[in-house]
Amino acid sequence: MKILISDAFDPSLPAQLERFGEVTDDRDRLPEVDVVLVRSKTKCTREYIDSAPNLKLIIRGGVGLDNIDVEYARSKGIRVYNTASASAIAVAEMAMALMVAVPTRLIEAHNSMKEGRWAKKELKRTELHGKVLGLVGAGNIGTEVGRRAAAFGMEVIAYDPLLKNHDFLSLVPLTELFRRADYISLHVPLTEETRGMINEETMAAMKDGVVIVNTARGQCVVEEDMAKALESGKVRAYGTDVWYSDPPDPSSPILSAPNVIMTPHIGASSRENMLRIGDVVVKLLEDFEHQIA
Repeated sequence: MKILISDAFDPSLPAQLERFGEVTDDRDRLPEVDVVLVRSKTKCTREYIDSAPNLKLIIRGGVGLDNIDVEYARSKGIRVYNTASASAIAVAEMAMALMVAVPTRLIEAHNSMKEGRWAKKELKRTELHGKVLGLVGAGNIGTEVGRRAAAFGMEVIAYDPLLKNHDFLSLVPLTELFRRADYISLHVPLTEETRGMINEETMAAMKDGVVIVNTARGQCVVEEDMAKALESGKVRAYGTDVWYSDPPDPSSPILSAPNVIMTPHIGASSRENMLRIGDVVVKLLEDFEHQIA
């Protein structure tokens, strides 16, 4: 079997995969390969898939599959998998970091110290304890965020149309979540239903001063509407690790909006997570090898 590592994975991965066959990172060899490993950068469009006549398996190192035309791939007999469980801890920690930074005023405090200002009297803090966190999506990542938020003493509620019950999260309708939550954290894939789900209308139904954290997909939020809500104070703060594109267009209104904490899509990029992704890739290839034997 020939395996193309098309995006950045842990440097230890190629050696782990050699027992399955030839491993390359030369994208020009796409027409030859049986397996492609991608993360976010490579877009597996119809044209991409058609240029790989021997392709039998696509593995996405990460959660979302929106950079892969899954339906078309499967129509061509190509199997498509992700490594969803591997990234849960890393992304959950990123979501919590963005969430904690708001009431602690961590960024403002750090910047004031760098500027030589002692802003002790100016920086009035609040706490996460006792606040209501609404999780939009209660899968692997949302569940891990819920566990951590509960340890902070938050009341955690969640909306997930795919679940009828949950081991410890209280599931509520989305309208109730928007109405009750002090903090909202997004953990949904990008679909027609979730694209632009945070917009002027839905934010109007939220509490004044709500904090929104997005480690899901940038397109789940209408940027222009979010910038206006931040300007008006309807949304107290927006913490985001995800964008319409990587990197974002310089004209993105989020880049210049007030009260934004932003990171360059590094939620799943922890060293430990990259190793976990490699372990899942190996297991998927083992299973694939047995299936085609």
